[in-house]
Amino acid sequence: MWFENVGTFIDFGFQHIIPQGLDHVLFVVALYLNARGWRPLILQVTTFTVAHTITLGLAATGIVQSPGEIIEPLIAISIVALAVEAIVFKRANIWRLPVIFAFGLLHGLGFGSVMKVYLENADLSAGLVGITLGVEAGHLLVLLATGLVASAIQLALKSASKLQLYRPAFVIPVAAVIALVGLYWTLQRIGALPE
Repeated sequence: MWFENVGTFIDFGFQHIIPQGLDHVLFVVALYLNARGWRPLILQVTTFTVAHTITLGLAATGIVQSPGEIIEPLIAISIVALAVEAIVFKRANIWRLPVIFAFGLLHGLGFGSVMKVYLENADLSAGLVGITLGVEAGHLLVLLATGLVASAIQLALKSASKLQLYRPAFVIPVAAVIALVGLYWTLQRIGALPE
């Protein structure tokens, strides 16, 4: 029974990323854009997922209140911040991991209010384990897809002896689009733009 519940919540967690979580998708793509390699990148994504689970559990159990009018704009700002980081810095800074952990806490608060209804009538441990596994699987799939696209672009640029164009032709434009989407969401979520 416990494992069946975990399986159900894995599906919830995965769907929270794909197809419902464009904010998570953009966040993970922005993480990729100035990563130092796969090992630190996977550590960053897992750190984000763990932080997400902590506040998800706290919000879903009612221990922490998560006012959407504050949390949702902050989630959008976190996406802008990562995208701007990818534009400004060629490689991620050493302080990135604690920042990603803090952003994961924010994102978990946002999802916690949604999942509260589901977790109230379920085994909390099964729910949190399942959601965490599903969210992490979704993040890793986004990471893999981003890596494949980036590798294909790098290969094409390398074969044309233009590998130096990778940042200006791929990283910066993609990060700029992500930053603009995040900024639009921020303005929308504070009521400055219509929904």
